Amino acid sequence: MKVTKKQLKAWQACAEGYHYFLRKFSDGEAEYQTVLDALAEDDHLDWAVWLMTRMGPDKTAKFEADTIRDRGNFVFAGSISVAGSISLSGYLLAGGGIEAGGGIEAGLGIKAGWGIEAGGGIEAGGGIEAGFGINAGGGIEAGGDSG
Repeated sequence: MKVTKKQLKAWQACAEGYHYFLRKFSDGEAEYQTVLDALAEDDHLDWAVWLMTRMGPDKTAKFEADTIRDRGNFVFAGSISVAGSISLSGYLLAGGGIEAGGGIEAGLGIKAGWGIEAGGGIEAGGGIEAGFGINAGGGIEAGGDSG
């Protein structure tokens, strides 16, 4: 799925974001995941959330791994499916669902367009938000609001 400058012209709420897109992707279009990666790398997580909620997740995208460990942020357009645990010091953002066979930990916060499921506990320094249910084999802890 591609994001084009015509689609982002609707980004009226944040003209700065639209100009950022044009500077970063001068040909006027980019793969959806590439745009999310760039926004996360450049510390524009609020814009990444805006893009995922307004443009919709790429339903065909699915990330699968044994374990995710990252010192930064993890932003993904589709679903995240992990056999082991997810451990991040930054944000965990997914346009689709988040599933982990083990626990999920994020130092700053967890947001998912769909449900969040973990075989173990779910912990976040900030809020936990899901478009649908949140299920955990263990406890759920959030430093901010849980939704």
